[in-house]
Amino acid sequence: MSQPTNLNEYKQQIQSFYDARTTYDNDFTHRRALPLIKLVQLQPGQQILDIATGTAIIAIAAAEIVGTQGRVIGVDFSPGMLAQARRKIAAARLQNLELIEADAETVTFEDASFDVIFCATAIVLLGDIPAAFRNWYRWLKPNGIVAFSSWSMTSFFTPIIVKVCAKYGFELPNLHKPLGTKEKCYTLLQEVGFRDIEIKTEQFGKYLSLEDAQNFWQGTWLNANGHPLLRLSDKQIEPLKAEFRAEIATLATDKGVWQEITTFFVTGKK
Repeated sequence: MSQPTNLNEYKQQIQSFYDARTTYDNDFTHRRALPLIKLVQLQPGQQILDIATGTAIIAIAAAEIVGTQGRVIGVDFSPGMLAQARRKIAAARLQNLELIEADAETVTFEDASFDVIFCATAIVLLGDIPAAFRNWYRWLKPNGIVAFSSWSMTSFFTPIIVKVCAKYGFELPNLHKPLGTKEKCYTLLQEVGFRDIEIKTEQFGKYLSLEDAQNFWQGTWLNANGHPLLRLSDKQIEPLKAEFRAEIATLATDKGVWQEITTFFVTGKK
């Protein structure tokens, strides 16, 4: 099922980015998504919504738990991601999982429709996170649960990328800032009306080779508040990439370069 989408330039950028990720499913994507399933403790017969479902990692796991009496809906606007998801759903022979190709910020559902609403990591890509929380609160049944994950402001070399861009006169918004601390996650949920908020932290960081660390950033960035590098040519962006590589080189140790990936797993109840 698909709904009409009129994507702005930012969302078209996201769509293209994820459509191209043909090897999205890997050990890391599963490890940073599935803890949300364990936190919520789903029950047979429940109604589940998975926002920005991607390749349906969470949606498939949820569908297997809620069973034939339950129902799972996964929403995403990336045709490439959903194509991968459909193949996996067919292989698993699941009949209780529906995929909707739509913009997660414009799709609508009836109030009190779901027992649980998931959104794994992609929540920071939404243009208006508080508005999304308000919608999810309405769509949840009484005592329903929202469960999402986000990364810290310092994950994925983000401070270095922001610093390098600032040096060249480009103010690059920190993608992870809105939900980049436990306090921010708690406050945004509380302001909408969620209660019994719980936040668990897990470190997925690892040491990278110097070469891999230096090649981590290639000038791309996703942020609803703007991407000042988007219209630069490869030649114009090369000095920024060179500066990034130089900054990364200063972090090298005998073990390699440590890449922090601090992840917050957050739940709240209506």
